[in-house]
Amino acid sequence: MLDQLRRAPDVEAPELVAVDATDRLLLDEAAPLLAVAGPGEVVVVDDSHGALTLGAVGLHGVRGPRVHQDLRLGELALAANAERTGLAGTYRSLPLDGALFAGARVVLAKAPKALDALRELTELVAAHAAPEVTLLVGGRVKHMTHAMNDVLRVGFTDVSASLARQKSRLLVARGPRPGVPPSFPRCRRDDASGLTVCGHGAAFAGSRVDDGTRALLRALPNAAPGAATALDLGCGTGVLAASLARDRPVLTVLASDQSAAAAASAAATAAANGLAGRVLVTREDAAADLPDGSVDLVVCNPPFHVGTSVVTAAADRLFAAAARVLRPGGELWTVYNNRLPHRATLRRVVGPTRVVDAGRQFTVTVSTRG
Repeated sequence: MLDQLRRAPDVEAPELVAVDATDRLLLDEAAPLLAVAGPGEVVVVDDSHGALTLGAVGLHGVRGPRVHQDLRLGELALAANAERTGLAGTYRSLPLDGALFAGARVVLAKAPKALDALRELTELVAAHAAPEVTLLVGGRVKHMTHAMNDVLRVGFTDVSASLARQKSRLLVARGPRPGVPPSFPRCRRDDASGLTVCGHGAAFAGSRVDDGTRALLRALPNAAPGAATALDLGCGTGVLAASLARDRPVLTVLASDQSAAAAASAAATAAANGLAGRVLVTREDAAADLPDGSVDLVVCNPPFHVGTSVVTAAADRLFAAAARVLRPGGELWTVYNNRLPHRATLRRVVGPTRVVDAGRQFTVTVSTRG
């Protein structure tokens, strides 16, 4: 059954797969727990493309698992794979909050890249799952650290590691500690921008402003001064959107990201700066719900990783989305690492592109829609 799964509509590349060794290890190690779990007692977190959810249902007879996937593309891939395997309607997708974990006895999770994402997961499971819950966190051995054990021990009394298999390993946590307080989103004042930045655990850069965003912030005063509508595409924690809304009171500002953590963080950032009514935040894949030719200005600090692989496909999808939603003559302002070949793509996909700023690490460009 797992061999039927595909990544679509997520990025396809030779080194990227729909089902990996970590998925298979999690399902195999959790099998005894899944076999005795009652309806709704299994929770799956960050199932990349549906292997964990559909494997639990189709291979182990789990009924009504609750699922949270941070990335919208993961949700769409799970839905497509559920249809493909005849398992549509067998699971429920929910936000990452206490209700997701209420009464859960088994939690399967792919190890996040950020320790703060693991910390937020730990806090929620410890506070809301059943006392006898087992949390299994799987990942590639090379990406797992002792710090992950330390994070899990904040919420659990018993933390152990499985044997490695095919370069993957599990961390297993039991015995939730009572009274673990929630600590997300975390907010911090950024003196350089004058903004308070809020971040959930899985949001890129958390409550700090990353160097690429900072480079683009410096250039924003010159971006499309006559614009009436602006979009922060792949908004992350919403720093660019908040800056535009604060500095241009008559500008309509939209912020969009496919990450649930990012969208929640951007909304929290807007609220923390008194801009909740000025920034409209949506969670969608590549601004899919915005009409063609409806925006004057797009700002974008695109990702350059898919999982742990460095690929350009994720950024290329955002550039194509920017080209679609921009009005003729509209501008895309973007920042990227100097070693990435984005400038040629921007010229081809969006229009004439010039360098606005080039530092030792990042380049800022403006592309004008033809």
